[in-house]
Amino acid sequence: MRVLLLSPPLPLSFLSFPRGVHRMGCKTAFPPLGLITVAALLPREWQVRLVDMNVEPVSESMWAWAEMVMISGMNIQRLGMLALIREAKARNKTVVVGGAYPSSLPEEVLEAGVDFLVRGEGENTLPRLLEALAQGRSGGVIAGDTRPDLATSPIPRFDLLSMGDYAYLSIQTSRGCPHDCEFCDVVQLYGRRPRYKEPGQVTAELETLYRLGWRGSVFVCDDNFIGNKTRARAILRELIPWSKSRGEPFVFSTQATVDLGLDVALIDLMTEANFTDVLLGIESPDAEALISINKHHNRQAAMAATIRQIQANGLSIIGSFILGMDGEKPGAGDRIISFIEATSIPFVVVHILQPVPNTRLWERLQREGRLRVDRIQASPEPDFVGMRPFFVPNRPEEQIMAEYLKVWATVWEPRRYLERAYRFFLGMRPTREAMARQGGEAIPAASPAAAVPLRRQLRDLHAFMIISWQLGVVSSTRWQYWRQLTGIWKKNPSRALSYLAACARGEDMFHFRDFVHQRVTETQGP
Repeated sequence: MRVLLLSPPLPLSFLSFPRGVHRMGCKTAFPPLGLITVAALLPREWQVRLVDMNVEPVSESMWAWAEMVMISGMNIQRLGMLALIREAKARNKTVVVGGAYPSSLPEEVLEAGVDFLVRGEGENTLPRLLEALAQGRSGGVIAGDTRPDLATSPIPRFDLLSMGDYAYLSIQTSRGCPHDCEFCDVVQLYGRRPRYKEPGQVTAELETLYRLGWRGSVFVCDDNFIGNKTRARAILRELIPWSKSRGEPFVFSTQATVDLGLDVALIDLMTEANFTDVLLGIESPDAEALISINKHHNRQAAMAATIRQIQANGLSIIGSFILGMDGEKPGAGDRIISFIEATSIPFVVVHILQPVPNTRLWERLQREGRLRVDRIQASPEPDFVGMRPFFVPNRPEEQIMAEYLKVWATVWEPRRYLERAYRFFLGMRPTREAMARQGGEAIPAASPAAAVPLRRQLRDLHAFMIISWQLGVVSSTRWQYWRQLTGIWKKNPSRALSYLAACARGEDMFHFRDFVHQRVTETQGP
């Protein structure tokens, strides 16, 4: 069987960072981890090719070669996925579709003409698909009735990737989250009991990346890396010696909950394993709003204090916030701005609350008659960036949208952002290597095999020159940029590279801020 794996394109969003990705000499940010995991679950004798449409289009020769087309994607890739299904069927291909979006909204996918719809996780649904094909079935819905043990999950087919096209590579160590935030679809897709890969599986995947020549950033795309802290610690304790024995070839980032700041020992394990960034769902400083979305764990943690603990102990933070929740009082946007300034979190993303199908929020709003079906159907893209709420909020919509625009305009004002980033990295302890040097401890040199390839070094130098030109020469922030870069170099030099990375992210988001303003303006109306 000749199988063509297709990953639909991503619309412009803070996930794609096209300017920053291109500055790094890459074509897109992240690879399609789900599809290359599916590839590893297919029979070895099958021929498999991958086309990531965020990297390149599907060529005529690829279409002609394929007997079966397998497509996977998220809600944000909905329109691209539906278009690919129709294109593949027009070419008389057998079409198999799976992933988060088809599992949540199967009706749309079936209407587009898919042959096999796979709902659920591949480890227990792909064997059923293969059985159906062996029996000569030509179509149907394949669904799993249990959640698979991730000990059965294979090493993804990283060899199918053109690694130089990506700014980051991804692995997954767990699925699921113990919390039940009303707006989140993780529980519906993967359950409340986090399931983890064994530590040896994780290092085996990293060993594969290492042997394929990858050096650089790895995103651990778990729904909540610390959902089970005991299992997270076990992975970290296995990862630390593996990484050190190879000269620390990878830098890691992940997603977690704010209560990470209550466990300094766990933060220390993460930084020792070379984790540098963590995305936190902060959502709101308003207690009533957090209650309305069932995010009680954020209320239990004194958020500002726990965030400072995470920062002080060596992890950079990406903060996610939401406007438009029930229980939210007027001025919520100003309180978000104040919270961001007080904690000095540099990189933040602010969303309008949007109901995702099959979540508890969706079901509640549907019961209350508050879903705006007309807006959902008319939405040009399901990325939600700058989109007005797809429901009737509890306070005036124009008030919410005005606050949304004010937050974006304020926190991503270049001078304000650079000052916040400067404060954040000044307040972070030096890196482990720098602290060891200050204490007179010997630091083992990285092995030659783990040395950063020359191509990567040149790419990083090129990125530094571009960002220094953009912020240090062309921009009105040029004096601030050089003054703060000099200051960080003098006062906390081991964090200078992290500060520069924050500057680069900021330059991307200054432009994205304008896109958000344009999108909000375009979506004015009923």
